[in-house]
Amino acid sequence: MSNSMTKLTELREMSDEQLDATAKEAAETLFRLRFQSQSERLNTPSEIKKNRKTIARVKTIQTERQLAQPQA
Repeated sequence: MSNSMTKLTELREMSDEQLDATAKEAAETLFRLRFQSQSERLNTPSEIKKNRKTIARVKTIQTERQLAQPQA
């Protein structure tokens, strides 16, 4: 639990560009893992879940930031 909280704190400290890059990297990794899981056995199947959660965390932070900005 503390690892995910640390990760969340690290993500919140990132800039918007860094968050975009992190989400893109996690999505690419997730794609490769899904492809690999269909063709052969994964060494660490939990990596798929970790990448999905990372993408969700990044999107949540981005949405929070958009909602926090004043409407112009």
